[in-house]
Amino acid sequence: MKVFLSVDMEGIGGIVSELETDPEKGGGRYEESRRLMTREANAAIEGCLDAGAEEVLVADSHWNFDNLLSEDLHEAATLLRGKPRAYSMVDSLDASFDAAMFVGYHAAAGTPHAILDHTYTGRIRDVLVNGSRVSETGLNAYYAGHFGVPVVLVTGDAQVAAQARRLIPGVHTVAVKEAVGATSAKNLHPRKAREAIRAEAAKALADRRAVRPLKARTPVRITVDFQGTEHADLASFVPGTRRRGGTRIEYVSPDFVEAFRTFLAVIYVARP
Repeated sequence: MKVFLSVDMEGIGGIVSELETDPEKGGGRYEESRRLMTREANAAIEGCLDAGAEEVLVADSHWNFDNLLSEDLHEAATLLRGKPRAYSMVDSLDASFDAAMFVGYHAAAGTPHAILDHTYTGRIRDVLVNGSRVSETGLNAYYAGHFGVPVVLVTGDAQVAAQARRLIPGVHTVAVKEAVGATSAKNLHPRKAREAIRAEAAKALADRRAVRPLKARTPVRITVDFQGTEHADLASFVPGTRRRGGTRIEYVSPDFVEAFRTFLAVIYVARP
């Protein structure tokens, strides 16, 4: 079996503030977050191996995609590290994989009682796929679904776990913390969090056939609502987009791969 494992940082147990996730300003606090992130990734890898996985590709999926400690990552895994990547957090995921897992993920922008909620960038207020609001989990799961790959495990805070369960029937989740506010939470002890992730990863991979790949209806209509009009001004320069109000742009693509690639172009361009 072959597993794709995308690992973000905001949803890692014990992490609650933006400073802890910032490689430029975080200092020692960010370095501790890197260790916590690597250990939760290892827990998921170990769970995959327990369930019989033969290959695990780990995609470092936070900030500049160079956070995981290479020397400390489980030696059974292959590490995808650094930028640029055409498909961001899920680059290199294709039909050769049996399952995908998202570790350390966070809730959609604007979610109450969620740690460091956002959707790909702080410039975005909301993203809709065919009229339905989605998070990074949803966007990335639709990308996996295009190739027939089910997302079988999502870990992070309680809100991202709930959003994943509403979107992907049968998905396994682990909530390693419960937010009290956007930057405060009740956290499991890191060891307990890792034990839960390892156990659930093994169960999720064993149950992979019970989780259907998430497939977007085609053609795919993407709506992006930005925080400010200046962001929409720039995003509307991307060919194929249409302005749908002061802060909103929209476009239609024949399939989700093209839709996702255009989405990434839109958010990269929308930097005033």
